[in-house]
Amino acid sequence: MRHRLRSQFPQRGFTLLEIMVVVAIIAILSTVVVINLAGNVDEARVTRARQDIQALTTALQLYRNDNASYPSSQQGLDALMTRPSGNPPAPNWKPYLAKLPNDPWGRPYQYLQPGQRGEFDVWSMGADQRNGGEGQGADIGNW
Repeated sequence: MRHRLRSQFPQRGFTLLEIMVVVAIIAILSTVVVINLAGNVDEARVTRARQDIQALTTALQLYRNDNASYPSSQQGLDALMTRPSGNPPAPNWKPYLAKLPNDPWGRPYQYLQPGQRGEFDVWSMGADQRNGGEGQGADIGNW
């Protein structure tokens, strides 16, 4: 009886061609998804850099309100986390940031005081890590 059941319902597997078609469809769909997400990752990095720069700008303004001047270029952004030495002095210094962020490409943000575009400049050199640039390589700053 057991033998008769097997013959009534023969087992059928997938052919090599069917498996290859399914793998090809999955590969095409994966490629489309990766292409669409790649652009979003770049946009997310630019957005994060803008948010970090805004946070640094706010911290620098608080620093100036307490100490009557911005930290010098030599004192740098570290003055937002540790009491700076040298000039200008910071008589009412307090910590303004718990941690100094790196830009989304893993490098420190740049700081210049006095700035070329304002009282101070805070910027990331973008994906290409060179001043200037276009597209994803463009500088992102507080200007």
